Amino acid sequence: MFTGIVEEVGRIAWRRGNRLRLEARRVLRGLRPGDSVAVDGVCLTAAYVDRSGFETDLGPATLKRTTLGQRKAGDPVNLERPVRLAQRLGGHLVQGHVDAVGRVKGVRPDGQARWMEVAAPTSVLRYLVERGSVAVDGVSLTVAALTSRSFRVCLIPQTLQRTTLGLRGPGDPVNLEVDVLAKYVERLLGGIRR
Repeated sequence: MFTGIVEEVGRIAWRRGNRLRLEARRVLRGLRPGDSVAVDGVCLTAAYVDRSGFETDLGPATLKRTTLGQRKAGDPVNLERPVRLAQRLGGHLVQGHVDAVGRVKGVRPDGQARWMEVAAPTSVLRYLVERGSVAVDGVSLTVAALTSRSFRVCLIPQTLQRTTLGLRGPGDPVNLEVDVLAKYVERLLGGIRR
């Protein structure tokens, strides 16, 4: 389980087949093979760890359902280690199980902040509510506005500086994960629609 509060921006060193090498610093503290790391919001398992980074394997579902198959050497990625039970929950509960890939529809500056509109499938939009939570590339954000085809979030200066979202522009794909609580509520109320 993660919080959507990015610890550092790492870089993809290389990809060979389904093996991905990531350069990192902060998330390496205490990281061992078998541990989880969220990479652009995707929960992955560290297979090999050394002083400058770690390697992980991408399964077929990960390649199909996320943006990681499209990323290349040199690309920056958001990194976060799992939350500990005694730790503060700064964002919201993020599982690292990407629901869909959305596309940045537009970015508009507003002082030092930026408004980002993301086009998303209805399978994601149905779980969103204004002032609710959504993870975009692993970053916990508040939904500011919602339409039948997209949602809008405000990226504050801290988010722009500490994550990759400040680099995203129109047409860029982003990993989306809805708040898992919304899915549980739907299931408990018997309103499952697929």
